[in-house]
Amino acid sequence: MIINPDIAVQMIVGVGSTVLAVLLMLIRIPQSQYYHKLVNSKLAIIISFLICGFMMFFAVSVYNSPRMRDWDLLAMMAIYIVVHFSTSIISYSMTSLLRAEKYRWLNLFIPGLFMSAVIAFLLVDSYDSYDKRYFWFMCAAALLAFMIQSTRYIIHFAKVYKKSLKEIEEYYDEDESHRLKWVRFCYIIAMLSNLFILVYGVLYVFLDCRLLLAQLYTAWYLVYMLYLTSNFISFIGSHKLILDAVARPALSNAFSRTTEAERIRKKAQEEELNVDREFHKLDKALQQWVEQKLYCEYAKSREETAKELNTTKEMLYHYFQVKMGIDFKTWRTQLRIEEAKRLLLENKDVSTNIIGEAAGFSDRSNFHRQFVRFVGCSPKQWRDSNGRP
Repeated sequence: MIINPDIAVQMIVGVGSTVLAVLLMLIRIPQSQYYHKLVNSKLAIIISFLICGFMMFFAVSVYNSPRMRDWDLLAMMAIYIVVHFSTSIISYSMTSLLRAEKYRWLNLFIPGLFMSAVIAFLLVDSYDSYDKRYFWFMCAAALLAFMIQSTRYIIHFAKVYKKSLKEIEEYYDEDESHRLKWVRFCYIIAMLSNLFILVYGVLYVFLDCRLLLAQLYTAWYLVYMLYLTSNFISFIGSHKLILDAVARPALSNAFSRTTEAERIRKKAQEEELNVDREFHKLDKALQQWVEQKLYCEYAKSREETAKELNTTKEMLYHYFQVKMGIDFKTWRTQLRIEEAKRLLLENKDVSTNIIGEAAGFSDRSNFHRQFVRFVGCSPKQWRDSNGRP
């Protein structure tokens, strides 16, 4: 079968986006208390990919019908519609990975989807009308609506991302922010890809190679969808780490809505707590914890560490403030640094990145930063000088 080269890219992107949507449908998301966030995000991405596939196949079908009069304009219209829907849907998807926001969905994203549907209908109608003034007016209106929506979504995403980073920092004892960076990077790539429609619109007016420009932009969109799909699938494996942290405030608020009598009862129980006995138990537990080198295990929340020590995170915090005069996070980092110093000298053929991971640092940049902070030199300088930098 011979495919017309004018529609080859649209056919490939249409098939590719549909295949990616089906692939995401088949991906099973692990059950957890907060897995619905991933489900919502995955569903949004699938819808975005299906809309892209539908518009590509729609453009191809019109190309082979009496409705087709200008393939350049038709390709441009298809891209406009895809970008409009993608802006709202991908913004919701990336935000859903960070926080569940029912009211923002109702007040921010649904109006955006409605506006995209209206724009899509009017663009198709203007194309069929054979009135170029009407068509270009609708393109200008679509661009204006797109800019307004994009600005609102970008501002909202920036606020949610900043808040999520803060929640992860408060929940985990080590730097886990790198696990969220791909979400921000994917969103930046998505918005830049969508914002390029402005450049495309300007170049369309002044350049003669309009079809080539449309094909390049359409092909790039498939590359972006591949990138987003691969990162989303890899994120699923570590979803609990992030979702536990960002869901904690909601759970805390739910548990805080107790009766006054319940709060008084809890306060009475806390006043009866024998602090000296708890401190004595913690002394032994910490000694055993250090001997077993459990401080080398990373990606643990404060609750999980306290549970290992058979105490609560509040008591652990109180113990280090009162008895140690240092916070637990700094104390544990010092233990990890001492372990890393020993491993660096005993295993000179092993990469410093592997040494950092073995000592309990999940991120190599964090390992390097903390090592310089506590030792005064880099891990490599420590090893090269045999521990005498």
